[in-house]
Amino acid sequence: MTQLSININKIATLRNSRGGSNPDPIRMALDAERFGADGITVHPRPDERHIRYDDVRALKKVLTKELNIEGNPTEPRFTALVLEVMPAQVTLVPDTGGQLTSDHGWDTMAQQNLLQELILPFKQAGIRVSVFIDPLPGMAAGAKSAGADRIELYTEMYARAYAEGRATEVIAAFQVAAAEAHMAGLGINAGHDLDLHNLAYFAQHIPHLDEVSIGHALVADALYFGWQNTIQLYQRELGK
Repeated sequence: MTQLSININKIATLRNSRGGSNPDPIRMALDAERFGADGITVHPRPDERHIRYDDVRALKKVLTKELNIEGNPTEPRFTALVLEVMPAQVTLVPDTGGQLTSDHGWDTMAQQNLLQELILPFKQAGIRVSVFIDPLPGMAAGAKSAGADRIELYTEMYARAYAEGRATEVIAAFQVAAAEAHMAGLGINAGHDLDLHNLAYFAQHIPHLDEVSIGHALVADALYFGWQNTIQLYQRELGK
């Protein structure tokens, strides 16, 4: 059964826009667990414009389910944080410092040596490593060769196509990438722009899907439906 990891970055963005501690990302994460989330995802960036490094430390102390930390491991501060906090999973994303949001995966073939070097400290620490990739031939195999345990399929292209009524045109690329990952013995995650409209179709058409990470759309939906109800609506789309 596909697990739902909720990215709480946008909760922290709202808090930071006003200062203080309202809304409290730690409390929201604990409530998310209580309301049925299978895990919590955070993506601390160097400028700490949403989730702060101290938020990540605080979350690790209180969460009872999986913590997934996303970020660019070429930043020494990020790697140090992950090795300090020891989450269940680290997802390596090739973001630049001022990037608004993730918009591409690693070229796991061209960046093979770099990824091997970046992945090694996490593997030595016993942290599961997921590598963010585009649904292109060879990317999953490259992630495996670099030492990854899972891949995360970057789904923005799928979400855009689904909204335009073209889901059937693009889903095959994700199926091929997922099959390549499964054959290589990798777990399969997915994320970016998945929402209540497109999630079920994606999950139904991607075999062996271990986890989806959803933040922006889920938090936006919660403004209408409430935190508890929204989490349960997303779980329902995953067949739970």
